[in-house]
Amino acid sequence: MSAETRSTAQECICLAVRQADRHITQFYDQLLAPSGLRTTQFSLLAKLRRRGPMTINALAAEMVMDRTTLGRNILPLERDGLIRIESAVSDRRSKQIRVTKRGEKRLDAASKGWTRAQAQFESVFGSGRTSELRTLLRAVTTTELGVKDAAMRGAE
Repeated sequence: MSAETRSTAQECICLAVRQADRHITQFYDQLLAPSGLRTTQFSLLAKLRRRGPMTINALAAEMVMDRTTLGRNILPLERDGLIRIESAVSDRRSKQIRVTKRGEKRLDAASKGWTRAQAQFESVFGSGRTSELRTLLRAVTTTELGVKDAAMRGAE
């Protein structure tokens, strides 16, 4: 590997974000473990509780996930009776996901660990920096990076 390539790899935004993601996810998973939920499962249940029943496509879009990844993440939630997947009222061909009473209880139990993780992260990282980080990350997820356009050009 050339010195230029090594330098470029060290400056890679994708690598830095993925490493930070893994570090933070491991931390949250540790504090959520007593509830039996992992970070992604907690986030899915919380989103569904906040927004109400959602179609699989809408939930995938809200979570910035592809359908396949979402499918792998909702299977254990359905198996454990924390969510229910049923035909949507507006379109019987579409599937809708809703949190069950058991899911609500599990989410409430997990909220204690999540609150502790939030507070501990903010305490260590600083409240101002935490707020700035949250704002920056939200901006990243709403920025069009041209992925769809690039994929289309590659298909021509």
